[in-house]
Amino acid sequence: MRGGLTAAENAAIRATNAILDLALNAPDGAPVAVAVSGGGDSIALLVIASAWAARAGRPLVALTVDHDLQPASAGWCDFVAERATTLGVRSRTLVWKGEKPRSGVPAAARAARHALLAGAARDIGARVVLMAHTADDALEAQAMRSAGCSVPTPRRWSPSPAWPEGRGVFILRPLLGVRRAALRELLRRCGERWIEDPANEDPRYARAAARRRLAEQATDPPTPPKVRREAGWAAVVEGAAGDLGAPRASFAAPGGRQLLGAMLLCAAGGARPPRGESLERLLPRLAAGERFVASLAGARIEASGEAVTCCREAGERHRGGLADVALPVGEAVFDGRFLLAATEPGWRVGPLRGVVKRLPEADRARLAGLPAAARAALPVAVSPAGDYCCPILRQSGPVVARSLSLNRLQAALGGFTDEASLWRVAQTLSGA
Repeated sequence: MRGGLTAAENAAIRATNAILDLALNAPDGAPVAVAVSGGGDSIALLVIASAWAARAGRPLVALTVDHDLQPASAGWCDFVAERATTLGVRSRTLVWKGEKPRSGVPAAARAARHALLAGAARDIGARVVLMAHTADDALEAQAMRSAGCSVPTPRRWSPSPAWPEGRGVFILRPLLGVRRAALRELLRRCGERWIEDPANEDPRYARAAARRRLAEQATDPPTPPKVRREAGWAAVVEGAAGDLGAPRASFAAPGGRQLLGAMLLCAAGGARPPRGESLERLLPRLAAGERFVASLAGARIEASGEAVTCCREAGERHRGGLADVALPVGEAVFDGRFLLAATEPGWRVGPLRGVVKRLPEADRARLAGLPAAARAALPVAVSPAGDYCCPILRQSGPVVARSLSLNRLQAALGGFTDEASLWRVAQTLSGA
């Protein structure tokens, strides 16, 4: 592949391979997934990653999503499958089924895409999904934020934003230092083809508008953001009820806003972080030493003295996670916060609120030792015979549970630099 390439193109391949060599080093050699849309960026990543995987001896699986939004989308997926087969890579096509929203289509499609990719990655035993975000994507994110959009800058490593489908699944973006034009020139020299999605040029979408503005000006690629451990992370502790606590001073340090947002998100078990303006209103109150209780994004925050605690707001039912549901045999996630394992059929799970008196005396005694604010949102399991138990309080039995809050927070803020360093957290989050 490299014989007819320029020095710059070979340098881009070497740099990407170096990132893959350093980043992908799990001790068990698990499969690696690569998200491929058929566009130039993802086809370039597929070409580079397939050669790397063959050399490294790692199984590679190409995952493509049919959003069913374009008449040609099924053909695009067939194209990806054909290119993957030619490169010696297994492929799977994932379809976004069901009714599509009339507005907010890009955001809904992105959420569906991440959920499908995460679920497929878990199915094949992959903890890492490669994505083809480039230096241009980082520039576009900057342009979109300047236009008033709340778009994060893509990071080299990040946990899957799909929750709980994406627990234990991480995203690696090895092309953040490469420009889109260079990748397309590389593909031309390799004789590769790719698909141009007309949505990329649709001015109704914020990213397409940002892309058009950037094409009209000379811009240097941004330096990929450095992976760093957020301030205050080491001071966070998890309570027996899945509540998260940290010293008040942690939120005054650099990264304090990110820490608070992540604590609230993980304590609530949601998929969408609190709004930035809402966090900004809380930070001065924390800095002033104020004692208060507030609810935000499904979480409850209590500040008293030097301690700040975040837990699930039991009175918040808008998200629907606190509804009673059937508990399958095997693993299931309750309210995005607890991983439950049932060994018998017929059990149901719901919130503890209103049924404490139905618990066995031993469970009620243990419950008294947990923070009062966190008790009502704990999972309660009900047997087919109508017997109640609180599985988070038990070490064994037909239903047991453990909290995901702290491990999820570590995944969000832990500053991972390679696959080996996230391996243990991925094992814990995935229930393996």
